[in-house]
Amino acid sequence: MSVISGQCLCGQVHISVRGEPLRVGICHCMDCRKESGSAFTFYGIWPAGQFEHTGETREFKGRHFCTGCGSRLFYVDDEEAEIKLGILSEAPTPLVPGYELWIKRREPWLRPVEGAAQHEEDRR
Repeated sequence: MSVISGQCLCGQVHISVRGEPLRVGICHCMDCRKESGSAFTFYGIWPAGQFEHTGETREFKGRHFCTGCGSRLFYVDDEEAEIKLGILSEAPTPLVPGYELWIKRREPWLRPVEGAAQHEEDRR
């Protein structure tokens, strides 16, 4: 089983996930834009049992970030772990978005990801 790893900017927090993601997406909603400080968030979802992390994090509305550098890292509940794919150790990543959410908020200069399902708002 493959392992994907990553870390925050300062290296205090390390994450790893085993196996293939359940899904990979991009979200253009207002929460993701504000959280990332960018036009969208690029993330992957794995079963929670395949996710591990070390290092101190803080949480805001379920979203974890590094206490040292502030890097946005992950969201995890009993079932799934959502990992911000920009923190992965390898770049570029071979993971490709299968869908885009909240495309009504996508910047007009961004083009849709070829082959990805397009959703005006959330997935249904």
